[in-house]
Amino acid sequence: MARILVTDDAAFMRMQLKDIVTKLGHEVVGEAENGQVAVDMYQEVKPDLVTMDITMPEMNGVEALKEIKKLDADAKVIMCSAMGQQGMVVEAIQAGAKDFIVKPFTADRINEALTKAL
Repeated sequence: MARILVTDDAAFMRMQLKDIVTKLGHEVVGEAENGQVAVDMYQEVKPDLVTMDITMPEMNGVEALKEIKKLDADAKVIMCSAMGQQGMVVEAIQAGAKDFIVKPFTADRINEALTKAL
């Protein structure tokens, strides 16, 4: 069982992810509505893994990923985004993301990404 921080600017997506992650037997230790909140929360709750949306206000997911990696080089982050923008995916992977999930996602795909990252 992993301790997970869910990051997405859409409350509905956070709820959906939280539901799937919990049903898979993991614990959601925090929810962040943008990258800046995720970075701050990461330091507080020290999760085993972070799910990170890319397109968010204040600080986007790729910027937040880079900040979290500065705090903890071993941080495990899985990017989630509806955008099929190859550039963003490549940038996120180069910045250290463990996996990339395209929305809308399935519980199986999330389980696969969590298993791979953990």
